Amino acid sequence: MTTDEPRRNSRSVLIESGEWAGWRRPDRDTFDTRSGPFYHRREPDGSIRCAFRVERRHLNGIDVAHGGCLITFADHAIFMFALDHLREGPSVTVSLNSEFIGAAYEGDLVEATGEVLKAGGSILFVRGVLKVGERPVLNFSGVIKKLKPQAAIPAPRDPGQGVD
Repeated sequence: MTTDEPRRNSRSVLIESGEWAGWRRPDRDTFDTRSGPFYHRREPDGSIRCAFRVERRHLNGIDVAHGGCLITFADHAIFMFALDHLREGPSVTVSLNSEFIGAAYEGDLVEATGEVLKAGGSILFVRGVLKVGERPVLNFSGVIKKLKPQAAIPAPRDPGQGVD
């Protein structure tokens, strides 16, 4: 494997060269991947840091990062912050609250830091902040629900079945 090829595990790929060397990104073609791409890495203190670079496609009509993009990134980040609590199976966002504090512009590196405030048996409370450098852009908190493996999201219906 050459150094410009990512190394894969079951959930993410390790980027080995370029701007994102040492960071991971999801290893699936999902909304998060297409929206970002969003990256994460474990810091020396054990916390998780997430980041993405604002591109032209992330902007709204007034040339700042679209609020929906920032909220999507915050939703991604709460799961990364809670990663050590979510190894047993699937989980979903129950709620996500946010306050816009500032703007992010094309070319900005937006970073998310945060923490799990409380992890119960099936519910986790998480909070974080998005920043560009030291400038806060978005404050957020969320609740994650761990699903029982047998209660995971049902398989898609056969499109030929019609509407219920």
